[in-house]
Amino acid sequence: MITLISVGAIVGIIIAVLVVILVFAIIGCYNGLVQLRNKVKNAWSQIDVQLKRRFDMIPNLVETVKGYAAHEESIFGEFAKARGLYAQASKDGNVEGMAEANKGLSGALSRLLVVQERYPELKANSNFQTLMSNLKETEDKISYTRQFYNDVVLKYNNKVEMFPGNIVAKMFNFKVAAFFEVTSEEQREAPKVKF
Repeated sequence: MITLISVGAIVGIIIAVLVVILVFAIIGCYNGLVQLRNKVKNAWSQIDVQLKRRFDMIPNLVETVKGYAAHEESIFGEFAKARGLYAQASKDGNVEGMAEANKGLSGALSRLLVVQERYPELKANSNFQTLMSNLKETEDKISYTRQFYNDVVLKYNNKVEMFPGNIVAKMFNFKVAAFFEVTSEEQREAPKVKF
């Protein structure tokens, strides 16, 4: 009789230990997913900061150029449209929308850089040169932060999609994050800043 009780007790202890191990594994996996999701949010906020800096810098650049190239109104309209799209997407937290607005801004910026080639006196303007230097620095930061964001998204998405993380992710409704992708060939290259 004692051996029968002790076998049942041993089985109960083994089951309890396995349940505790399983609970701790789920907690660890959940905490890892939360940590990576927060890193994705932080990495996106770093891109957002640089994109906002760029969008805030553009009106100053546009005003400087307007004095020299008043007939280039379509470019100024493109900047305004891209800025509006970005503001709305940023407000909604829409990564794809912000990337799309960034694409529109990059296209307008490329056209603006072509315009500045036609006006040598504009290229000689110190305010324009300072703005272009700041813009180049911002473009470099955007490139770096976009790369960092995509690296973090890759780690997070791997954890969400791979076993056993995919089970915990499904239990707690973790979704894959969107990469900050370049959709056009024009945008694959940073705008060329020439003086």
